[in-house]
Amino acid sequence: MSGPIALVDCNNFYASCERLFQPALRGKPVVVLSNNDGCVIARSNEAKALGVVMGDPWHLVKEKHKANGIIVRSSNYTLYGDLSARVMRTLADFTPDLEIYSIDEAFLSLAGFEGRLDAHARDLRATVVQWTGIPVSVGIAPTKTLAKLANRLAKKDPACGGVLTLATLQAQDAALEKIALTDLWGVAGRLAARLRVIGVNTPLELRDADPKFVREHCSVVMERMVYELRGTPCLDLEDVTPDRKSIMASRSFGRSVTAFRELEEAVATHTARAAEKMRRQNLATASVVVFVHTNKFKPTAPQYYGTREVELPVASADTSKLIGAAMRALASIWRKGFGYSKAGVIFPVLCAAAEATPDLFAAPDSVERKRLMRTVDSLNGRYGRGAITYGTMGRQHGWKLRSDHKSPHYTTDWEQLLKV
Repeated sequence: MSGPIALVDCNNFYASCERLFQPALRGKPVVVLSNNDGCVIARSNEAKALGVVMGDPWHLVKEKHKANGIIVRSSNYTLYGDLSARVMRTLADFTPDLEIYSIDEAFLSLAGFEGRLDAHARDLRATVVQWTGIPVSVGIAPTKTLAKLANRLAKKDPACGGVLTLATLQAQDAALEKIALTDLWGVAGRLAARLRVIGVNTPLELRDADPKFVREHCSVVMERMVYELRGTPCLDLEDVTPDRKSIMASRSFGRSVTAFRELEEAVATHTARAAEKMRRQNLATASVVVFVHTNKFKPTAPQYYGTREVELPVASADTSKLIGAAMRALASIWRKGFGYSKAGVIFPVLCAAAEATPDLFAAPDSVERKRLMRTVDSLNGRYGRGAITYGTMGRQHGWKLRSDHKSPHYTTDWEQLLKV
């Protein structure tokens, strides 16, 4: 991919989503917790300044941090996902080549904009804020690795105004001098230690190292990083998201589950959710894996981990068939007398739905069943998840994960629209 590459990253994305419909949170320290209100997974700049650490178990630090006036929110992935989609649609107006890298990041090709890179980036940034309310930072460079670095520095230096371009060797040198090895994209502590063993102690030393030597002592991935740091692209934009190799749906329970019926509801719900994800990519599976386990963080309680795989004669994307297989798997691993903390479903091997091979005694999903699945997905998409469900999934879901501080969905539920 020739031409400059930009990395657009939403600033403190989860916290920014929470603030969008709750202006009173602006300027206040905000943290967002993981599933079941377990750990800190997002922090506003104000919360970072007060010493909140990413990954902290909230139940251990909440008293200390609440005394500092920190505001807590449970993760609200429905809201975050919808706002992410709005940001990505806006970014698509600024380039014909867009790679959505994560829920809050995207790479853009800016080939053809070389004469006005800074102005184009600042226009993009202002438009995203105006149309979605989410602030972003933009890093521009000849390669993905350098664009990632530019974005990091654009966020940290207020003088950049949210945009930094590393187009020249001098600018790249200055940027690399400001960071440590572990600040580079994909370089964690263990890999940094291995690099130091071979005499590479800084990002500048890594850029100037012999690529073949780095490959011999580390990996081809690190060899590519050397070239990327030199401004030679080795990582192209992925215009088409590759099909998944497997799909998993699982959640921890909000409380200990001891009843088989509740486990059935949870496993059926996870199966239906995984099947919906699979159908979006026109995929199917011939294997369903179910697992359940107790709480390993309560060593004094009886412990159990069970898993079972059930194979289908023909790959299917029909939720009813997949739930039937999941129920058979669950029945075989269920053990009475345990308090279960989590259950999940995995489709370990996926194939194109159109390529499902018929069996002597079984046929692929019929046209009628495929049409029914499309109708179910359409209704749930239009009226909200759970509008159409299977009886095995139940309705009460007392086992659902804990979310004591969850904000309304605002943009995806008619009952939770913002009221003025």
